[in-house]
Amino acid sequence: MKDNVTTPIFSLDIGTRSIVGLLLQQSDNDMYEILDIEILEHDERSMLDGQIHNVLSVAETIIKIKDKLEARHGTLKKVCVAAAGRSLKTKRAKVDLPLSGQVLVNRDDILHLELSAVQQAQFELAQEFDEQKSFNYFCVGYSVLDYRLDGERIGSLVDQTGTTATVEVIATFLPKVVVESLIAALSRADLELEALTLEPIAAINVLIPQSMRRLNVALVDIGAGTSDIAITDEGTIVAYGMVPVAGDEVTEALSDHYLLDFPDAEVVKRQLSEQDVVTITDILGFETEYKKEDMVTAIESTINELATAITTEIIELNQKPPKAVMLVGGGSMTPNLGKLLAEKLQLPENRVAIRGIDAIKTLKPTDKVEAGPELVTPIGIAIASKESPIEYISITVNDMPVRLFDIKQLTVGDGLLAAGIELSKLYGKPGLALMLKVNGRLISIPGEHGTPPVLTKNGEQVTLQSPLYANDSIFVEKGQNGTDATATILDLIDSPTMTIHVNKKQLDVPALVYINNKPVSLETTVAERDEVVVKFPETIEEVFDLVMPEESKESYSNFTVSVNHESVLLPSQQSILLKNDKKADLTTTIEPGDSITIEKQSDSIPTMEDVFEALSIQPNSSISVFFNESLITITKPKYQLKRNEVVLREIDPIYKHDELHLETLEDESFIFQDVFRHVDFTIDVNLNKRLIILRNGKESTFTEPITTGDKLEVKLVSTT
Repeated sequence: MKDNVTTPIFSLDIGTRSIVGLLLQQSDNDMYEILDIEILEHDERSMLDGQIHNVLSVAETIIKIKDKLEARHGTLKKVCVAAAGRSLKTKRAKVDLPLSGQVLVNRDDILHLELSAVQQAQFELAQEFDEQKSFNYFCVGYSVLDYRLDGERIGSLVDQTGTTATVEVIATFLPKVVVESLIAALSRADLELEALTLEPIAAINVLIPQSMRRLNVALVDIGAGTSDIAITDEGTIVAYGMVPVAGDEVTEALSDHYLLDFPDAEVVKRQLSEQDVVTITDILGFETEYKKEDMVTAIESTINELATAITTEIIELNQKPPKAVMLVGGGSMTPNLGKLLAEKLQLPENRVAIRGIDAIKTLKPTDKVEAGPELVTPIGIAIASKESPIEYISITVNDMPVRLFDIKQLTVGDGLLAAGIELSKLYGKPGLALMLKVNGRLISIPGEHGTPPVLTKNGEQVTLQSPLYANDSIFVEKGQNGTDATATILDLIDSPTMTIHVNKKQLDVPALVYINNKPVSLETTVAERDEVVVKFPETIEEVFDLVMPEESKESYSNFTVSVNHESVLLPSQQSILLKNDKKADLTTTIEPGDSITIEKQSDSIPTMEDVFEALSIQPNSSISVFFNESLITITKPKYQLKRNEVVLREIDPIYKHDELHLETLEDESFIFQDVFRHVDFTIDVNLNKRLIILRNGKESTFTEPITTGDKLEVKLVSTT
C-alpha cells in the first residue's frame, strides 16, 4: 500500500437498534479493506423507523464508537453516513389533464403531467404527516405506474387525442428533518459530514454495479424494525420502498412462543440459521432442547406474514415480479424466508438469494468479520459515500433561494418541485368551449389551448427536462390562457354545397341554414346554446327556388284546377322533367349526384279531355249496332263540365286554377233516332213509296230503344 493512502474511511450505519462504526481503507488498486469495526446498541429507544427521536442519546452512542476506534487508529474528524431507507416515504398519486382535442406532442408535455402527479403525492404526504409545507420533503425518485386515456390504460400518451389524460405515479420522498437530525447528532459528536448516501443505494452500489442495473432486480435489506427495498431496471434505480416489519417480528414470535427474554430470543433466532438443534432457557429457568424444524414450524405464520409484506411491496413498486431478489441484513437469515419469497413471487428458488460481504467484488477477503449479510449495508455506506456522494446544492427559483438534495441528475422540474411551485398551474388554461346543437346533436367546440410556461435557466430558455446544477438561476413565467371558442356555420359542416347536374351542367346547391329557426348565411357566427339546423333542398322544386329563381316553373309544372271543390293536377304539355332519365315532377326528391333534365315541348293547353283523364273517368257511354248492314258506334255524354255555369265543349281550353263543376247526366237509353247523329242518311221523296223503319227485321219507330248488336234499317217500299 502506498504511503499517500493512509486516511481510512470512517462510516456509521445508524440503525433502529444499534449503530455500526466501520473503518475502511482504500488501496491504490481501488480495492477496500476492513480495518476495524464497532457495534453498539442504543441505550434507549432513541431511533424509530430511521428517524432520530433523541439526538443527544444517539450522539452519545456515536461518541462511544468514535472513542473506541480513535483509541486504536487515531483521530477521526469526518464521517460518511446514510439516511435510512426506512425513513423514505412512498406515496401514490394521479392527476388528470383535460385534453379537449389537444394532442400531447412531446416528452415535455408528458413530463409536466408526471411532475404534477409527483407534486400531488408530495402535497398529500405533507397533509398526511401534518407538515405545513409539502416541500419539506426531498423527492428522491418516482416511477410511472400507468398512463390512461379516457380511463383506458395506454402505453404512451405521445400524439394521442382524447378527452382526459391520466398519469399515476409512485413517488419516494426523504424528509428533510432526517438529514438535519443526522447532521445535528454528528455535530454533537464533533464529527463533520464528509458524504451522505441512502441505505438502499449503499447496498445496491456494492452488490449491483452499474453494468448489472439493466436487469430488473429487487434488493431487500431486512433489519430489525423495517425491511427496505430498492429496485433496479433499465440501467438505474427505479423505485424505493419500505415495510414496517422485519427481524424483530420473528424475534418476538420466538419470545412469545418459548417464554424467552427478547435478547435471548434474538440469540436463538441467529442460532436457527446455523444449528440443527438449539438449546434454550426460558424465563422460568427451564432448559430445553429443540429441533430447528420444530421451532421454525412454531413461528411459520410470522415468517409468512413477513414474506407477504415484502412481496406485496415489491409488486406494488415494480408492477410485476422482478427477475431476481437479493437479501441482505440480519433479518435475511430468517429460516425459510427466501423460499417463501420465491413462491409468492413465482420465481425459482435459486432466483432469491442471501448476499454477504463476500459478494462485494471491491472488498478484500478478511477474517476480521464474518462474511454474512449483516455488514453489507455498513460497508456499502462507506464505499458509496466515497464513490457516489450525495450533496446539497443551492439554486434560485424566481429569485428565491432553494436547496436540493442532489441524489440524481437534477432537472429544472426538480427545482420547481423543491420551490413549491404548483406545476399544474403553470400551463395556460384552455379557453371556454362552446356548447350547441347541430341538427339535434349536442356538440362541443373547444377553446384555444393555453400555452406552456416559459422556463429560463441562467437567461436561456429551457424545458422541464433540462439538467440543473449548483447556483443555477431559474425563472418561470406562467403560460398564456387560450381564447374562448368561436365558430361559423362553415366551421361546423363538412361540405357547404350539394353537387347535382341540370341539363348536364354542374350545379352547386348551397346548404340551407337556420339558427334558432331563423334563416342565416354560412358565414354567421354561432353562440352558446344555439340550435343550428343545416339541410339541403329535398325536392326539385326547392332546388329551383334556391338556385334557379329565374326559371319559369309554369312551363314544366303540373297545374291545379278545382273540380267540385277538389284539387286536381293536370299535366303541362309545355316541358317534361326527368331525374336520372326517369320521369319526375317538382315534388320528386333530389340527392347529391342526381342529374335533372328539362325537355321543352310544343305549346299546348289542357282541355276537358285532360280533366276527365286526370279524374280517371270515361266521359261517354256507347253501343255498337248495324245500320243498313254497316256497323256503327253510337255515343252520348255521361257527364258535363261547367265553368261559371257554362257547359264546356270538348274544344274549350282549361286554365290554371279554374273552378269547375262536374255533373252526371241522366242515364237514358239509346233510341233509334240517335243513329242519325253518326251517319249521313238522305231519302229521295217518292209519292209511290213509303218509309219503313225496321229493328231486327221488325217494324219500329224512331223513339224505340236500341241496344248493342241490333240490326237497324230505314228504307222506302212501294205502296202499290
